[in-house]
Amino acid sequence: MPGGTALEALAAGSLPGLTMLAPPGTLERRHVLALGLRALAPGATLTVLAPKDRGGSRLARELSGFGCRLDETAKSHHRIVRTVRPDAPTGLDEAIAEGAPRRDDGLGLWTQPGIFSWNRIDPGTALLIETMPALSGRGADLGCGLGILAHAVLASAKVTALALVDNDRRAVEAARRNVDDPRVTVTWADARATDAVPERLDFVVMNPPFHDGGAEDRTLGQAFIRRAAAALRPGGTLWLTANTHLPYEATLSEVFREVVPRASAQGYKIHEARK
Repeated sequence: MPGGTALEALAAGSLPGLTMLAPPGTLERRHVLALGLRALAPGATLTVLAPKDRGGSRLARELSGFGCRLDETAKSHHRIVRTVRPDAPTGLDEAIAEGAPRRDDGLGLWTQPGIFSWNRIDPGTALLIETMPALSGRGADLGCGLGILAHAVLASAKVTALALVDNDRRAVEAARRNVDDPRVTVTWADARATDAVPERLDFVVMNPPFHDGGAEDRTLGQAFIRRAAAALRPGGTLWLTANTHLPYEATLSEVFREVVPRASAQGYKIHEARK
């Protein structure tokens, strides 16, 4: 959540209690569980839940590995684990280190488990990079992630400014390390917010999210499309990549004057839309 306090920033032993919806990725989940236990005072209560098919079935084993005694229940397809912080939990430093920011030699970028496509280039992003032309003027990358798409956009000397926006704090911190260019600003914000994106832009590029809390939510991408249209000047262009099954064409046609499919491959599609 933009503006929220990072678990990493909390002093050890400072919390009297903590309730957590655990993330699905193993490295990310163990990382935040360890951070939570470190932030709790000895004997403080910890309640953790997760869908049973998205990490919930592993919660008890992982918390037991940190030395916790557990009370586990199930409800609404979730596993719920209640425990207290032991006086001397084990393995916290190792789990924190395993999920911490690191430089990925394959990507050549700083990244962290839990960020979208944290250890590979997403195929939809790769197809967009292959398809879109050299851009020019002022633009934005909505849902910028690590900054992979931004690097491709900034390869054009005609780009004068690029605003990177993401609601994931970890992605924003990585993008700030990865995209060292005076033309760039990086903002930790929900791209759907009216004050998150500059106005009268020449172009917008994006690979919008379509999951919220682990469930598919097609309205997210539709909201990103409307936000892009509002930020663009008349004649400005949106370059969008999305999974083929996502029904964005109606929204694109609603808010843009011209919509042209530019590519389709490996389950992804590219659209160029002109305001």
